Amino acid sequence: MLIDPYQILGVTTNSNSNDIKAAYRDLVKQHHPDAGGDQKKILQINAAWEILKNKDNRLAYNRKREALNSLDKEAQERGARNARASSAAQKAQGQSAAEEDALIKWLNEVYTPIDRLLGQIINPFPLQLKELSADPYDDKLMESFCSYLALSQKKIEKVEFIFRSIPTPTSASAFGLSLYHCLSQVQDALIEIERYTMGYVDNYLHDGNEMLREAKQRRSRLKQERLRLKIPKN
Repeated sequence: MLIDPYQILGVTTNSNSNDIKAAYRDLVKQHHPDAGGDQKKILQINAAWEILKNKDNRLAYNRKREALNSLDKEAQERGARNARASSAAQKAQGQSAAEEDALIKWLNEVYTPIDRLLGQIINPFPLQLKELSADPYDDKLMESFCSYLALSQKKIEKVEFIFRSIPTPTSASAFGLSLYHCLSQVQDALIEIERYTMGYVDNYLHDGNEMLREAKQRRSRLKQERLRLKIPKN
């Protein structure tokens, strides 16, 4: 996740709803633009509040946060185990046939379809945004833009399902973690852009656009990292 609402509001996962509400109110008083505060900061505070004020939203965020933390830890543990176990063996015999087969299977059935779906979300966005910019308040243009967002949301849900369908091979643990960060960044971008369609707050659109731009760059780096895995494409 790009931002941690708990960190922004200065509370913990154990804080109750009253503590969170009190922290939010104090921060709004400190950073509201009318009091000389920064507009971007108040938008971050409001976005964090939107996540944590609602029980269901908070539970959903906690699950996602725990999943990412678990994945980070798992990747680190796998990388350490793999380095210790394979450093001597790979000098003598290289990567085993079983590991190679597992990696090829994961690349073909997980990475390749995920990369294709992410491209179908990221690449059309500039044109979609350009068309909407002609008149954001035009109902037909907004309807078309929202249709793109709805279709993109279905694709990102499919991406998450595919990612969890096959465990990441230990030899590609770091690569798999980078792929997860990319899909998570696209997911966060869609959330920000959808918020824009609900209230025309330009900062949401700007942040979502920046997230997609960064996700596009991360996707390009993944393609380069894919070549360094030294497994030929089928």
